Amino acid sequence: MNRTVPSHGFFVTGTDTEIGKTCVSAALLHLFAQAGCRSAGLKPVAAGTGLIDGERINEDVRSLRAAGSLALTDAEVGTLQLDAACAPHIAAALEGRAIDRGAILRASRALAERADVLVVEGVGGFCVPLGADWDTSDLAVDLAMPVVLVVGLRLGCINHALLTAQAIRSRGLRLAGWIGNCVASDMPWSDENVSTLRGWLCRLHGAPCLGVVPRLAQPDAPAVAAHLDGSILRVLLTSSISMITP
Repeated sequence: MNRTVPSHGFFVTGTDTEIGKTCVSAALLHLFAQAGCRSAGLKPVAAGTGLIDGERINEDVRSLRAAGSLALTDAEVGTLQLDAACAPHIAAALEGRAIDRGAILRASRALAERADVLVVEGVGGFCVPLGADWDTSDLAVDLAMPVVLVVGLRLGCINHALLTAQAIRSRGLRLAGWIGNCVASDMPWSDENVSTLRGWLCRLHGAPCLGVVPRLAQPDAPAVAAHLDGSILRVLLTSSISMITP
């Protein structure tokens, strides 16, 4: 089977879980929509739902759905939504389900046909198991998109970022850029860490810093987007595998 999805967009991954991938993905969708693009978000595997008005809701899926410019359903944005907030293969096993690779690719193709820019948010870090013999790095390869790395700015972030960038490169994928997100408000020498990341990720991978997001009281898509580089659309769109025509 030809796994590659012919699409135009970006795969958003992170140095860990809970470091702001959804906030950044929503901000990217917001920026693309503001630029007049038909933007759509996809969360192929979402683990963790809550009961709201009698309906099981995944907050990440809802955030991406709200930030994009296409009118989509929760099911279109979140291909597989699992109830337990844990590693996805464990959450799937708890429900007696398997994560269907083919279903994810079909959902990706369907959205890619409707959108100018598709933003796909991974789950956890870059190498999270999705089954007995495949993980999120395999999914990124299937999608064949340039990667945007969200770096959770806290102690250890330099090592985590460089290791993740190396893993992305080893899978033959392009690291289009990275975004720092301040997850620790009291991180010592934060500016020095960001400066180091700028130098090393640019030198080793040609990956520019697309923005540094501070701790925000309301980290919604417009608020996060305000802290991203003004040239982000040009940088990302020219990095995309399939260019869109303005």
